[in-house]
Amino acid sequence: MYACDFTRAIWRKASASGAEHDCVEVADNIPTLVPVRDSKRPTGPVITFTARAWRTFISHLD
Repeated sequence: MYACDFTRAIWRKASASGAEHDCVEVADNIPTLVPVRDSKRPTGPVITFTARAWRTFISHLD
């Protein structure tokens, strides 16, 4: 396990979430990694996917 610096991450969440904070945020401006976090805990833990794994994951969502 290693620490990553996400200070330059540009986080976004689904427009369908509205003003609610019960969703995930994703930053897709970091080369090779796609970090994902809980919008309620912006300083909390971050899960990272490789770009390929992220594309595979979202391709299976409806």
